Amino acid sequence: MSRLKNKVAIVTGAGTGIGRAIALALVREGAKVALVGRRKELLAAVAKEAGGSPLVLAADVSRQSDIDLVLSETVAQFGGLNVLVNNAGILHIGTAEEISEQQWDETFNINVRGLWLLSRSVLPHMRKAGGGSIINVASVLGINGARKRSAYAPSKGAVVLLTKCMAIDYGHENIRVNALCPSFVETDLTAEVIRKAADPSAVRKERVSVHPIGRLGQPEDMVGLAVFLASDESSWMTGAVLPVDGGYLAV
Repeated sequence: MSRLKNKVAIVTGAGTGIGRAIALALVREGAKVALVGRRKELLAAVAKEAGGSPLVLAADVSRQSDIDLVLSETVAQFGGLNVLVNNAGILHIGTAEEISEQQWDETFNINVRGLWLLSRSVLPHMRKAGGGSIINVASVLGINGARKRSAYAPSKGAVVLLTKCMAIDYGHENIRVNALCPSFVETDLTAEVIRKAADPSAVRKERVSVHPIGRLGQPEDMVGLAVFLASDESSWMTGAVLPVDGGYLAV
């Protein structure tokens, strides 16, 4: 598999869930990949599963000093940078009254500020490479609202609009910026949401019922589109906000 041969990619939140699935797919398609996340042991397990020689970088993407280290290590190891997958994220549940100031700040610090800091920091490297692809993992809740998502949904809405703004600003440099918008995908993050519910089986049944496909998403459901956006096959796509949602937004 060589759709991404000679591509160098950074994937954040690569230790679990969607980030892990995308990172493994990029490696399978021939990319050289830097795995970024807070828990080094999870990243190391993904690197072992991937084979080859992914770079393992424990970092907090909300800190510029950590981002600088990620970029310097990636470029030193692989010689450049072509693809960034901004997947790192956090979810706090609650209404506007229930969300604490700390939860609000943490949500925006990771979901928006970290994504912005890393996205702007890769631009010089992508310019040097003659272009690149930034793939932001947003959410259907960046398009539609939902109950008890008064911090998470606005943060993903910010990601959607930052995607569009960067696409407009940097398209002339062949730097493309697109967003994936998953619905309810079964990851450690969403498993915790169900586990904490008063009636987990009822919540799961309700979540399935709002998806016309008739099931919840799996991390692997994000992989095909992510690989496409990372590859030159999508060279005329930028500013796109792409639901991968089992039909959730069609209901």
